Amino acid sequence: MNPDIHLKDLKVGDVAEIVGFYDGDPSYQRKLLSLGLTRGAKIKVIRVAPFGDPMEISVRGFNLSLRKNEADVLKVRRGGENG
Repeated sequence: MNPDIHLKDLKVGDVAEIVGFYDGDPSYQRKLLSLGLTRGAKIKVIRVAPFGDPMEISVRGFNLSLRKNEADVLKVRRGGENG
């Protein structure tokens, strides 16, 4: 079984499934949910800025850029296919 990790720990080309959220600001979690970052959503890391911040991911047919501290709240599991 793959362990749960932070989104920011993925590298370019990695595919993962969102499995939940780490503790954080509930209003920010709701913002991420409204963007489609829900449990079960498949994501793929498209690119990471030269100094690692921000990172661009593909989720539900669109690309989204997140800063490391924003990405830190997402709990993901490697694997699966990008949807």
